[in-house]
Amino acid sequence: MKKTGLLIFPFIFLWMAFVACHPVSDRSPAEKIPAEYTLTKEQLLDKIKGGWAGQTIGCTYGGPTEFRYNGTMIQDYVPIDWPEGYIKYWFDTFPGLYDDVYMDLTFVEVFDRLGLDAPVDSFAMAFATAGYTLWHANQAARYNILQGIMPPESGHWLNNPHTDDIDYQIEADYAGLMSPGMPNTASEISDKIGHIMNYGDGWYGGVYVGAMYALAFISDDVQFIVEEALKTIPRESTYYQCMADVIRWHKQYPGDWKQTWFECEKKWSEEVGCPDGVFLPLNIDAVINSAYILIGLLYGEGDFYKTMDIATRCGQDSDCNPASAAGILGTMLGYSHIPDYWMKNLYEVEDIPFDYTHISLNRAYQMSFNQALQVIERNGGKIDGDQVVIRCQEPVAVRYEKAFDGLYPVGKVELLKQIGEIGEVTFEGTGVVFKGYVRSHDDAYVAKVEMYLDGERIETANLPASYTTRRPELFWKYQLPKGKHRATFKWLNPDPGASVHFGEAVVYSDAPRLNHHQ
Repeated sequence: MKKTGLLIFPFIFLWMAFVACHPVSDRSPAEKIPAEYTLTKEQLLDKIKGGWAGQTIGCTYGGPTEFRYNGTMIQDYVPIDWPEGYIKYWFDTFPGLYDDVYMDLTFVEVFDRLGLDAPVDSFAMAFATAGYTLWHANQAARYNILQGIMPPESGHWLNNPHTDDIDYQIEADYAGLMSPGMPNTASEISDKIGHIMNYGDGWYGGVYVGAMYALAFISDDVQFIVEEALKTIPRESTYYQCMADVIRWHKQYPGDWKQTWFECEKKWSEEVGCPDGVFLPLNIDAVINSAYILIGLLYGEGDFYKTMDIATRCGQDSDCNPASAAGILGTMLGYSHIPDYWMKNLYEVEDIPFDYTHISLNRAYQMSFNQALQVIERNGGKIDGDQVVIRCQEPVAVRYEKAFDGLYPVGKVELLKQIGEIGEVTFEGTGVVFKGYVRSHDDAYVAKVEMYLDGERIETANLPASYTTRRPELFWKYQLPKGKHRATFKWLNPDPGASVHFGEAVVYSDAPRLNHHQ
């Protein structure tokens, strides 16, 4: 017995030393969401500030790599720099980098101006008429809204070929930051606003990110946060299945994020919707980019730098993904616990409004804090002096949605012609997207063009020459009867100073095309 005791003693001593150096969470690994969670106002504000700060730092860190590594990781030997004054440099030279942040702030400002019950049309119009440039699902939604197609139809896949893209995923941070400990409340906010520009998996990206932010207020266990937040997503969705795979692969390959990245590429990197990514390495789909956020969070193990760096090195939208990962982790850690190495550059810009807004980080901190207090009280929590009592929520899955169901990209038709030269375009399948653009000496010019399929007029479209209000694709039509189709076009208001260019047509059918060469 004495010998056994002597053998055990060194292990006890080592364990005590480990605990001293690695404080254990006050919530066990088998933790559950509590009925209530209490913070001081100072702690609540610190976490909200940590979320905004983390998002801004992560966006800056990955900025120069965005979509430069498509379908490949950023190798370890590739330096990602963090020089003095780096965030201020981007503020001054390319403020459009921070679309992750100023898009969020559009919605924060509407809540601030009109209150928690602001109607969805107010968010939609603020977004559609803002001065910033947009792309993908956001731009398709802006076009729809300005043409009178309001949410949720503005984000629906039949009206928006980019509906599965990452757009709302990068804009949902505000929903979690104003819903501490309340993932279902964040989902309700995202239901209203996220359907402005997305649907299905594209919407789920924002729902999941919002839920992770909400849970980061009440847990310091990354594994717990990502697994509990996933309960907000329907199990039958592609999005859920991919995230569940990442969580499983992390357990299978706990020390090797690159192995999990490879497994994602093999199983989940197929692009279906975005006309700019189909048949190309670019993938702006929410599913794969959310997987990269998750890889960063899980393999980062609570370390701010590792989390951000891994999410960046996964590639594709490699500024938005570290922005979300660092924002979620920043919420968990709190502003006061983000290492000063990263914060020094942030301090320089906290009083500078983001471009296209009148809102600085310091103002955003306070706006989100005020909104969080209102949301807490509305959902049964209490503000008692300096104490904030949150009535926490067990995550519940939102409704199931699927875009592009039964549609498979099967080919491209290269056109490279102006509308007067296009004649008749033939294709075989169940859907088609015509890519192209309108040019004019007059930025206010709007081309009016009719599309006919098989002799029947499908649409008369307004096609602005303005890049800010453009339609990302000229025309599209899904859910066609399977077979051969003829497309023709008629320009109703030709102008000698304008042109309508057709690039290519992406063709869909009801089954994938298999390449079997004898």
